[in-house]
Amino acid sequence: MTAIASQKPILSLRSREECRWDLVSLGEVMLRFDPGEERISRARNFRVWEGGGEYNVARGLRRCFGQRTSIVTALADNPVGRLLEDLMLQGGVDLSHLIWSDYDGIGNESRNGIYFLERGFGSRAALGMMDRGHTPISQLQPGQVDWDGIFATEGVRWFHTGGVLCALSASAPEVAREAMQAAKRHGVIVSYDCNYRPSLWKSYGGRQRACDVNRELAPYVDVLFGHEGDLAAELCDASSGPPWHNLASYTAMVGRTIAEFPDIKVIATTTRRPRTANRNDWAAFAWAAGEVFQSMDFLDLEIYDRVGGGDSFAAGLIYGLMAERGMQWALDCGVAHGALAMTTPGDSSMSTLAEVERAMQGGSAGVQR
Repeated sequence: MTAIASQKPILSLRSREECRWDLVSLGEVMLRFDPGEERISRARNFRVWEGGGEYNVARGLRRCFGQRTSIVTALADNPVGRLLEDLMLQGGVDLSHLIWSDYDGIGNESRNGIYFLERGFGSRAALGMMDRGHTPISQLQPGQVDWDGIFATEGVRWFHTGGVLCALSASAPEVAREAMQAAKRHGVIVSYDCNYRPSLWKSYGGRQRACDVNRELAPYVDVLFGHEGDLAAELCDASSGPPWHNLASYTAMVGRTIAEFPDIKVIATTTRRPRTANRNDWAAFAWAAGEVFQSMDFLDLEIYDRVGGGDSFAAGLIYGLMAERGMQWALDCGVAHGALAMTTPGDSSMSTLAEVERAMQGGSAGVQR
């Protein structure tokens, strides 16, 4: 079942001409250590990438879709921080809102976040290990960022953040709230990705605290993202059972969410059916303007590196809505972009808009000459 997209714009966006940035993200950027085909505990060489849930969205919009994006983040000023800066510069995301923190020589006061991730194969699941305590952005406090200057003076069309940022410290949700409130004051569209990470919330109240934070921030959200199960568990009931598996149950979840948070304009979620660690069914649902939309399906999708698929989905959907292509096109764009992102290494998209559009049209995997 696929609904017909509305002819009128779904969101009321500020004009591109009056804004310096199409999108600004708030979130942590880490250095990822990738052991390739090896196990973390047996590897002798690692490839490094930059990555972070909110940053990946800004990078995808910049590199694949040609949008003007910036990131509000913080790094410790040491060689690892400067490596992250160099990687982000290659990604094309503006760094004028990057906050540098003094480094004390050993990281007692602040240190840059890193994480290790092995990809998994067959019946062996992917495995990640975080090492991101005492990072500069986790110590960020309300009042340290001039949000009115960013949203009003510079001008921004869209602001994006999410549950990963909010899980970093007790103060992080207040920083997110301050930013979201400022965005709303200046007519900026706000998107939020629930992105639940058990390892991050473990010290801050677990799933229930994540649920409470998301519900506190939901009144400021225009576009809500979450992978299958997150929205049901974190907005409707923290003790919810298994995620939905069909359009009817998704529609019921949306109905409960909109009844409580009527200002949300779009709800979009990916669905994933793992057959093995490297073969998944991949699709999405969305709700907008009273209609439920179902995406094209990528059945038995071969996965090279699954990290960042949801962020690339968000980037593609945001681009479609910014371009006023309609909800169905935006949803399919997000799913196609996410599918392609999972066929390349690293957290971020390596695709072009032409490749995304070809995937949306069901293009084959034959060699392009």
